[in-house]
Amino acid sequence: MEQKKGQTAICTTGLIVINIGVFMIFTLLGKSDDVLFMRQYGAMYEPYVTEGHEYYRLFTSMFLHFGIEHLLNNMVMLGALGFNLEPEIGKVRFLLVYIISGIGGNICSLLLNVSLGDVVVSAGASGAVFGLMGALLCAVIRNKGRIGRLNKKGMLILAVFSIYVGLSEQGVDNAAHIGGLVCGFVLEALLGSFKRKASNIQSNETWND
Repeated sequence: MEQKKGQTAICTTGLIVINIGVFMIFTLLGKSDDVLFMRQYGAMYEPYVTEGHEYYRLFTSMFLHFGIEHLLNNMVMLGALGFNLEPEIGKVRFLLVYIISGIGGNICSLLLNVSLGDVVVSAGASGAVFGLMGALLCAVIRNKGRIGRLNKKGMLILAVFSIYVGLSEQGVDNAAHIGGLVCGFVLEALLGSFKRKASNIQSNETWND
């Protein structure tokens, strides 16, 4: 889609730069694929969160990646989704969707691992990225099934295909993906509804004046 006049995807660009910057620092240290090092410096690890109360890991793990392929996959999707979504919903809503979806996806992953008795080290922006996918799907549906060149059918196919690919591969945090997708969709539905109500109230007040 074309960006709305006066709006740029500065938050999307900033998030990509931050993720790449963190990865480069870890790479220079020779630790970007070191599981123990990642666990020590902010990756998700259930015992540290549930027993050590290190809840900040729900956030910091969103900016850590295991290897260049992991990083590139997430950054390509972040760019593709963010450059379409951010101009549509604005910077504040975009960041809220990204951060809350990422944390929500990590919580879903944590709860599933605890229920299964699994102890794993996980990291990556994919929960947040799937949140953007869910939010963009919601925005397309709300906009009569189309935003620019994007349409509802295409977004649904992308979401289903992305989930399928994750489920068909080993070592993928599918709980974070699905949790992030749902969080992003629901959050954008709520934020969009709130904005429309606020706009209607403001319009009525202006009309009454």
